[in-house]
Amino acid sequence: MSFDVPDDLRYLDSHEWARVDDASARIGISDFAQDELGDVVFVDLPSEGEAVTAGEDFGVVESIKAVSDIYAPVSGTVVAVNDDLVDRPELVNEDPYGDGWLIEVELDDESALDELLSADEYSDQIA
Repeated sequence: MSFDVPDDLRYLDSHEWARVDDASARIGISDFAQDELGDVVFVDLPSEGEAVTAGEDFGVVESIKAVSDIYAPVSGTVVAVNDDLVDRPELVNEDPYGDGWLIEVELDDESALDELLSADEYSDQIA
């Protein structure tokens, strides 16, 4: 099976992605991760203004199969939360890189992105 791995994103080996735009990063889980989880039924996310730390969990995705922690690929302050997921958690399955995003973070340190996997590196990992 082939999974979508957009080239413009950076990845954690725990299957989270970050799309950087200026000094902020939008974060979600990969196509591979949503497929492994199965149908997502609930998402628990931090509130705006909360701090997240790279490599530490910041929320939970609950599916019909499992409950999984979500890890921050970068450190920073949450500036946006995808409130659509409250009523429509299935967006994580339907569009993991678009409407299924989780949070947006104002970055503490953009150089931390260098620690993340490229699309090619992540593709090799899930192959």
